[in-house]
Amino acid sequence: MREGCKAGGGRRMECSWKTVLLLVCASLGVQYTAIRTLRDSLSGPCHGGVYHCQNRQPKDSRWRAMCEDNTLPMETSAMVSRRHILLFATTRSGSSFTGQLFNQHPAIFYAFEPLYHVQQAFTNSSGRLRRALDRRALLGAYRDLLLNLYTCDLRFLENYIRPEPQDHVTGSFFRRSSSRALCSPPVCPEGGEGASASGSQPDETWCPKKCGALNLTLASIACLSRGHVAIKTVRVPEVGDLRTLTEDPRLDLRIVHLVRDPRAILASRMMAFSEQFRAWKIWNATGRQPHYVDLAQITSTCRDMADSAETMLQRPAWLRGRYLLVRYEDLALNPKEKALEIYRFVGLEMDESVHSWIAHNTNNSAPPTSEWNYKYSTTRDSKATAESWRLRLGFDIVRTLQTLCNDTLSLLGYRVVHSVADLRNMSNSLVEPRPFQTLV
Repeated sequence: MREGCKAGGGRRMECSWKTVLLLVCASLGVQYTAIRTLRDSLSGPCHGGVYHCQNRQPKDSRWRAMCEDNTLPMETSAMVSRRHILLFATTRSGSSFTGQLFNQHPAIFYAFEPLYHVQQAFTNSSGRLRRALDRRALLGAYRDLLLNLYTCDLRFLENYIRPEPQDHVTGSFFRRSSSRALCSPPVCPEGGEGASASGSQPDETWCPKKCGALNLTLASIACLSRGHVAIKTVRVPEVGDLRTLTEDPRLDLRIVHLVRDPRAILASRMMAFSEQFRAWKIWNATGRQPHYVDLAQITSTCRDMADSAETMLQRPAWLRGRYLLVRYEDLALNPKEKALEIYRFVGLEMDESVHSWIAHNTNNSAPPTSEWNYKYSTTRDSKATAESWRLRLGFDIVRTLQTLCNDTLSLLGYRVVHSVADLRNMSNSLVEPRPFQTLV
């Protein structure tokens, strides 16, 4: 920081005006961070919204303490500032469905899995991510990209998109059709809100076909024109990996941590990614566990979900008021109520377009018409699908998974089964009523 300075008379340092400016800014940044940390520590864990305690008290005293602590009033609409929202999830946990709650809001710029490009760039350049250094570098790149996207610098993605964009234009943006903002004016002059608003996307190609290649400069302008930014990712393992972003004074980050029963996650991955989960499918069909089945395909997911919840239970100052745990099953059973809770947490009003999307897209019992629609469709009978995995997984796999992920199941409020009859008895839910899903 002392570059550009030289020794003057006595012990005085003489610096260029640019260096002085940098030093002043750095000092103010430290002061701002300290003030923000002090404010958050005084606000308690539920800053920005009241924790809604239910009649049943949490079994874990740590959850109960966080419930009882919060007496802060809701922010008024006049106090609402630009929000930076992260939908933090794992693969096949219902994140595409949940992300639509933000995508449908006209004041939110929603990005679907932009970290995919970082992961692909790292994998292609270094083969498999095997070393600890690779993981640290990858997580650092993830955070760096998230910061730039939250400040609407979408051209920063050019460091990772392959083939490299020309004149800030690319035809290789991952799942562009999943973002209304990238398929509407000014990014897409011919675009409209219709295809995304109905929730029925015929496939992933409709937006590029209609709009042409993506101009990242126009995408940045579209981002700036909307009041808030929401990003979905399944690529960050644990909430502790996001600490530097929660402490960054340029952001007002709100993390919506979406979790799901690990048994349901496994069943969904087996259906969506048949080749990767072939050993599991053989096990499910025969009742015999192949010696080459990769148990880490689900145990790592259990560990990451539990680690994030445990981090929050420690009540670190950097996470207070910035973390909301949502179980997918609760959202599927009561989509409107949980959506309202999520919007209260992020400090925004839920637009009528979101209400309309929920009404039109949570009661559809028609089977998917294609493999793409099965993997990525956000139209479903949410109540029927919440625990439908119980009719697809064999008891032997379920019993093994319950042993491997017992702590996670217990922490997140999922009951275990002890027989085939218990597993198939759909009249008894395996989702315990828990108030902690509304934790803020």
